[in-house]
Amino acid sequence: MRPHNAYVTMRNELNTITSTLDDLSKRITRLVETAGPDVAGDIYTELVAAERTVGTLMRRLNRVATRLS
Repeated sequence: MRPHNAYVTMRNELNTITSTLDDLSKRITRLVETAGPDVAGDIYTELVAAERTVGTLMRRLNRVATRLS
């Protein structure tokens, strides 16, 4: 088992990462919502896939952070 301080440090780092990913997710969502009809279908598809991937990554990291609590 890891020392408590290591968990606190890891949790803080995960919080920073998820905060950054949240900002990134919002930016990608804005691109999808505003540029959607104006970009080629394959580009739109990739943007939506990236949006979903970031969302999945955030959920997984949040689960890890919760386990450290």
